[in-house]
Amino acid sequence: MAYSHNALQSSTSTFPPDFDPDLIPRRRGPKNSQQVVRLMAPFSMRCNTCGEYIYKGKKFNARKETVDGEDYYGIKIFRFYIKCTLCSAEITFKTDPKNTDYAAEHGASRNFEPWREEAEVEEVDRLAKLEEEENNPMKVLENRTTDSKREMDILDALQDIRARNARNERVGNTSSVDLLARIGIEELENEEDLERKRIEEEDEKLVREVFAKVPMPVSSTSRTVADGDETAPPAPTVVTVKRKADDVEPDLLSLLPDSARSLISAKTSAIHTMKKAKMDNKKSLGIVVKKGKAKA
Repeated sequence: MAYSHNALQSSTSTFPPDFDPDLIPRRRGPKNSQQVVRLMAPFSMRCNTCGEYIYKGKKFNARKETVDGEDYYGIKIFRFYIKCTLCSAEITFKTDPKNTDYAAEHGASRNFEPWREEAEVEEVDRLAKLEEEENNPMKVLENRTTDSKREMDILDALQDIRARNARNERVGNTSSVDLLARIGIEELENEEDLERKRIEEEDEKLVREVFAKVPMPVSSTSRTVADGDETAPPAPTVVTVKRKADDVEPDLLSLLPDSARSLISAKTSAIHTMKKAKMDNKKSLGIVVKKGKAKA
């Protein structure tokens, strides 16, 4: 307790008993003095002197002052002085309370910002709409009807979203069951695909067993005699025929009609007759044909 009493005496002993703060003369500074403040660039800009780009948010040591003769509904407007980071040219910008923004004033140009242009266009449209409504009462009624319809559409869409969210919450507990059901359906589809593929392979095998490709005989119809010489036989023709039930390859001649078989027999006998006549002619001329391998 004694310590606090001593401390109180020491603290009150710094001021004399007749001290009056109103008698202290106030120091008067210049009317529009500048203050040094630390700030960040409120928008991206380009220096008009050297073309250097200054991005938004770059820190500067700036000088701040109040703009004389300018205000916005009693709100003071302040001007800031900064220097370009490359050429040290002075750049000034000031506050814009009307648009809750900053405006470039001297030494730099603000970079193009498309959203600011859209906002300006919307503001112009709004002012034009208000001016039109002031001169045309029917336009006011029409705009109110349109706004009411838009609000009703928005409320309906919002109600649909809420109902969808509630439905999703109700079925959220059964999401795992739905996932298992989906997996089961995919497995069933895979099994059906495998079964279908197996059936198709069996059908292919059955077709190969029933149908076969039989080469056409060339002994009776492939050789012709021209100018006394025999030409080389052509490639055999392959014909697809149906097999019998006992898996015995059928004869091609047995599959042809009687007229075709008689014609083939007649041609074969004529060819043999011509060959025999040719051999007899060679023998009558004293030519003996010997068959055998030539000695090396």
